[in-house]
Amino acid sequence: MSDVVMPAVSPRVQSLHAQMTLEEKLAQLVGYWVDKGGEVVAPMAGERGNSGPYEEATAHGLGHLTRVYGTRPVEPIARAEWLWAEQRRLRTETRLGIPAIVHEECLTGLAAWKAATFPTPLAWGAAFDPDLTEELGAAIGRSMVALGIHQGLAPVLDVVTDPRWGRVDECIAEDPYVVATIGTAYVRGLQSAGVDATLKHFAGYSASQAGRNHAPVHMGRRRLQDVVLPPFEMAIRDGGVRSVMNSYAEIDGVPVASDPTLLTDLLRDEWGFEGTVVADYFSVAFLHTLHGVAADLGEAAVLALRAGIDVELPTADAFAAPLRDRLAAHPEEVELVDRAVLRVLAQKERLGLLDADFASPPADIDLDDPALRALARRTAEESVVLLTNDGLLPLATPGRIALIGPNADSAESLMGCYSFANHVLAHHPGTPLGFEMPTIAEAVRGEFAGTDVVVERGCEVEDPDTSGIAAAAEAAAAADVAIVVVGDRAGLFGRGTVGEGNDVDDLELPGAQRRLVEAVIATGTPTTVLVVSGRPYAIGWMLEGPGAPSAVLQAFFPGEEGGPAIAGILSGRTQPSGHLPVSLPRSAGAQPYTYLHPVLGGPTEITSADNTPALPFGHGLTYTTFERASLQATDAATDGILDVSVVVANTGDRPGTDVVQLYARDRVASVTRPVAQLLAYQRVSLEPGESVSVRFAVPAARLAFTGREGRRIVEPGAIDLWVGPSCAQRDAEAQVELTGAVHVVTSADPRAATATVRTGADALPAR
Repeated sequence: MSDVVMPAVSPRVQSLHAQMTLEEKLAQLVGYWVDKGGEVVAPMAGERGNSGPYEEATAHGLGHLTRVYGTRPVEPIARAEWLWAEQRRLRTETRLGIPAIVHEECLTGLAAWKAATFPTPLAWGAAFDPDLTEELGAAIGRSMVALGIHQGLAPVLDVVTDPRWGRVDECIAEDPYVVATIGTAYVRGLQSAGVDATLKHFAGYSASQAGRNHAPVHMGRRRLQDVVLPPFEMAIRDGGVRSVMNSYAEIDGVPVASDPTLLTDLLRDEWGFEGTVVADYFSVAFLHTLHGVAADLGEAAVLALRAGIDVELPTADAFAAPLRDRLAAHPEEVELVDRAVLRVLAQKERLGLLDADFASPPADIDLDDPALRALARRTAEESVVLLTNDGLLPLATPGRIALIGPNADSAESLMGCYSFANHVLAHHPGTPLGFEMPTIAEAVRGEFAGTDVVVERGCEVEDPDTSGIAAAAEAAAAADVAIVVVGDRAGLFGRGTVGEGNDVDDLELPGAQRRLVEAVIATGTPTTVLVVSGRPYAIGWMLEGPGAPSAVLQAFFPGEEGGPAIAGILSGRTQPSGHLPVSLPRSAGAQPYTYLHPVLGGPTEITSADNTPALPFGHGLTYTTFERASLQATDAATDGILDVSVVVANTGDRPGTDVVQLYARDRVASVTRPVAQLLAYQRVSLEPGESVSVRFAVPAARLAFTGREGRRIVEPGAIDLWVGPSCAQRDAEAQVELTGAVHVVTSADPRAATATVRTGADALPAR
């Protein structure tokens, strides 16, 4: 197999590899799930298994230890002692003495008992704050390093395509640039602490047919290159990510786990990725059992290795005995094994595993210290989106609050699917969370200390039973204000309303929750509705009209400090500053939808169907008002930089934070272009009466698209620019011209815009 190109590695790695038997090589390419039991925390986990008893499976070494902290509730210190001892055993009792890489989930914080739980990634998107996300990633990474963990299975860089898909809460946004910038920030943060980040799920996973998990993806090359791939490219080229995980999906009939055009030609040859590619759990075996492109597990292993997958996770279903048997008949294919082993050994060398002695496990560790909680609070505060408000919020001190709804007094409702509580503790009823998690009810009582707070559930999240609604309406009628808290309960594979495997065919609030909201509003008591969810719901009915509540807030699973963060926004102690990272859908029938649609992808006079979202991407209100004016921009070459500035002023009587959003439309192009495209964004906090100039340096490559020849290009021509509170509103407009020849985008072209904020006398744009 002379076409197999071996990676460049150090002399030490070359020497180590040269000593290895085939059994020792295969051992480095697999994981072992020590605690794998009856819990279903991965697709079809109950039908797949480890390759033999642990002692036998590790006799020749081991590539990865799978989720030693994140499979069941274990005391972190006790588990660390076991892990350090096990790593010492691998060092001293296997012939080559190579320790294992330990990987864990870390999407909303380290998925381990007693570890801090942060807001879900959709909340990171709502905050529009890459710097904060980088801090979050670094903090999570420090906890992981302290416990001997080397690789984190995050972030998810799938672009939201269809909110019916259950894994939307794991995603960041429907805009690829927001996904790219915030996802890359998380990578930088996690890896700054010494943990290898893993990009998920490369690529196309979220674009599955009808929003169904693992369903086929029907996508042309242009959409793949212009929407799906840019976040991964930025995280690799600019973030230096060290690991990638394949998508479960097939694209146009080819399962990604067997596709060398993605996993090798693009990822390595074009983008220059030098890390390891790990298989999403059981996806190598799925090439045989689900996709049917391999006759047996041995052939599945070779297809995956040839495509570019280096490590089979979480267990050795295909890369152990089935691959060994295959190689006996096809010895030339061992080159594929050698290539993967060299990459794994290089990763272990870089992580310091080849020199570690594992002499001293941690004696004490706080996985939820005050600094972590403060970071969780800041992220939650920045991510809550005020959708509507007739002036009820912030609340004056009411005499009585009726706090109603299935999520009003529930800690679990504040956490996403990949939180340890909803991912693992759901299988261990009665086990405490292991850290403080104030519910919204507890936080509201603390925030409004002199107020009588009456709590009524009204209904359950999923149950259609309406018998509790009358009592809830009665409580609302007797109160000065009502707060109704509805939404989701995250879980996996049918356990919950959102999360992995929990796809839906409509976007109405689950169960009887709409009837509960309508009953409370009908009492005439001023009402705020708070939606705490992992996906956007079709709630247009509560946003306007005579039956609408006084205010509506959206919180995407805000984590352990979500309760106090929300309570502070209700009282006005904290100003709302989140913006929608996804369009708020009109209906399930309008999906899939993205604001990045061409003219004929939106409402027109030639169709009776209207897919206009209830609220657009980027929407978010504050307790003050902002004026955005004096947009100025200079022409630029197709390979140059656009210089764009806008003056933003706080024209209200409260301090506030605006997310300045710069959009563009390419007027005429060789292929159809979106009616709006986010070019750049920047959070700006202003006191009443204060103004600033925000100046963006925008690479012309931000306007690149895949041309008719299949290459990413920037064409000359006229571009409309505007700044507004969402993609759908233009407060200040300008036009620029891209000049010169058609520019073919290369790796040298910058991928991100930068912003400079000037205050005071410098706030006026100068040209």
